[in-house]
Amino acid sequence: MSITERLTRHLDTVTRKRGNRGAPQVHVSSPGLEFSYGDATLPFHIASIGKVPTAVLVMQLVESGAFSLETPVVGMLPAGTLDGLVEPARIASVTVGDLLAHEGGVADYFEGPVTSGATLLERVIAEPGRFWTPADLLDFSRTHQRPAGPGFTYSDTGYVLLGLVLEHVTGRAFHELLHERVFTPLGMDDSYLLYRSEPVAGARPIATFTLGNVEASTFRSVSCDWAGGGIVSTLADLARFSRALHGGELVSEASLARLTAVRNRFRRGIHYGTGIMELRFEEFFFLLRGLPRPTGHIGVLGTHMFYDAVNDAHIVMNFGGTTEMVRSFRTMIQIETELRRAARVSG
Repeated sequence: MSITERLTRHLDTVTRKRGNRGAPQVHVSSPGLEFSYGDATLPFHIASIGKVPTAVLVMQLVESGAFSLETPVVGMLPAGTLDGLVEPARIASVTVGDLLAHEGGVADYFEGPVTSGATLLERVIAEPGRFWTPADLLDFSRTHQRPAGPGFTYSDTGYVLLGLVLEHVTGRAFHELLHERVFTPLGMDDSYLLYRSEPVAGARPIATFTLGNVEASTFRSVSCDWAGGGIVSTLADLARFSRALHGGELVSEASLARLTAVRNRFRRGIHYGTGIMELRFEEFFFLLRGLPRPTGHIGVLGTHMFYDAVNDAHIVMNFGGTTEMVRSFRTMIQIETELRRAARVSG
């Protein structure tokens, strides 16, 4: 049985277990393999995979000399922007690199704890017609959260601040930067920033997704994801982005090394660099020791974009829901296991 047949069999089983959710979207490309499952052309909300394009934009400006990763953020934003988001004693010292690595001491507006009232996710579900601006998101964190303090705290709020830094330094809107510096040069014609721009290929419905048990793909309140993950894309566009990123088309080799170098543990099996994750499957289960450690990012909707350097494989997936993360990771493990088996057979 070929690798394509084995992956199809696995995903057929996954699809049956998902019931009315239907088939996940999966794409794997490596030398001698082009595998897709589900609707390969349907655009989907990529969630926090979008942090990688944000990190790319930051590194492009670092390479151009606009600022460095050691540049304090406070001097690149309007006065008072960091007030209430960062502990007062740290405001002057938080750098661009700190925010990229989630070490800026900023709470996470999306999934972090609140001091009062409903969480942001609860508000997104309760107020589906609300449009969230970056200022709204920062105000939510100031009003309903406390600064995270020193150390690693995964923070969508920090990436909103990075989006604002990019806008203030360049004089361009964040979505314009995405199109001008990433989507257009790479021919990512189906990619855009949801509720902020349109794809070159033309707007069309996106894949359904659920927040808990609530179908939310048409909610305007999903505008709460911006520079931290508000992009809609396709399997092909994200695979193209991954190839360009690891092929030196977007940032230099040194910049990519800085982004991928592990600094912190996000949670068991998932480690974090400066805007990019690394998966360590052996931490999930000891028998997975020996599998590659792909780099990329996941999103809360069961979305994945990873590059496996051992097998020169680009893996993109969308499982379309906050309750689908376990299934999505089991499929990642299956893909890597099959790639290893195929490499052994061919070797």
